[in-house]
Amino acid sequence: MLVAPSILSADFGHLERDVKTICDAGCDLVHVDVMDGHFVPNLTIGPVVVQAVAKAATKPLDIHLMVQNNTFFVDLFAPFKPRYISFHIEEEKHPHRLIQKIRGLSIRPAIVLNPHTSPQSVEFLLEDLDMVLLMSVNPGFGGQKFIPSVLEKARRLKDLIEKRNPKCLIEVDGGVNDKNVHDLKAAGVDVVVAGSYIFKQENIAHAIETLKV
Repeated sequence: MLVAPSILSADFGHLERDVKTICDAGCDLVHVDVMDGHFVPNLTIGPVVVQAVAKAATKPLDIHLMVQNNTFFVDLFAPFKPRYISFHIEEEKHPHRLIQKIRGLSIRPAIVLNPHTSPQSVEFLLEDLDMVLLMSVNPGFGGQKFIPSVLEKARRLKDLIEKRNPKCLIEVDGGVNDKNVHDLKAAGVDVVVAGSYIFKQENIAHAIETLKV
């Protein structure tokens, strides 16, 4: 299991320290939640902060856009050379066009599904994607409880991926901890995002290790 700590749960007064800590502690990606206060009822970070994160990180960035006007934000964050940029299918009228744009910027495209959104909504996009991110909480805030139905959803998505594009990864974000990570692994999940579970631990390296099942 690849682990992507969400910096939304970091101490923003010591952001450089916390980013370096998770990288040194063995994370695989640095998950960056970008919220615009419109698509979700929260406002997080812009390019100045992401630039600082990119400078401090020794692991690739995984940028999750929870925004309206996805194309604008892709252009805004592409210069920081993230490995992934993911956008919500619920907010994008022309997802295939945006996927092509992201890949044209030498970034791996990913799509996000809210808890209510069916895996079938991306069935005919899977061949062009590198990852699908399943939200296991309602997007917008950290510290929420895991929605168990995402396990069945991950299994259904895995079946579609095996038929369409076996190289496409499944990522899950929301309420992930050492209690549910084994079930996520069994459901076919490849990457987990964890915020409060990791950053609230005294031993961050141990917290990351417990998710690497």
